[in-house]
Amino acid sequence: MKKNNRRHTEHQSISDVLKNFVVTNKLQKGIDQVEMETVWQRVMGPGIVNYTTQIKLQNNTLYVQLSSSVLREQLSYGASKIIKNINEEFGREIIQKLILR
Repeated sequence: MKKNNRRHTEHQSISDVLKNFVVTNKLQKGIDQVEMETVWQRVMGPGIVNYTTQIKLQNNTLYVQLSSSVLREQLSYGASKIIKNINEEFGREIIQKLILR
């Protein structure tokens, strides 16, 4: 009978392996960008999403382009609450500043 020549390695969960893969390949920014669009839809709801034309996450700043200047003005008053809600949804502080265009 053949002996198993495999080295004994430490067992890792799939979650840990995926986290290491993301860190090693510097994929977190891209993943955050994709997830940001989903989080924006969940936090803001369909009424605001209908007026959202572009979302961009860059250097802890969320840039949101809106097709309604009236909506943009109203959302600017609640920017700190929007930031808080998005960060809570992510489970970490991902954005510090919100720029509505």
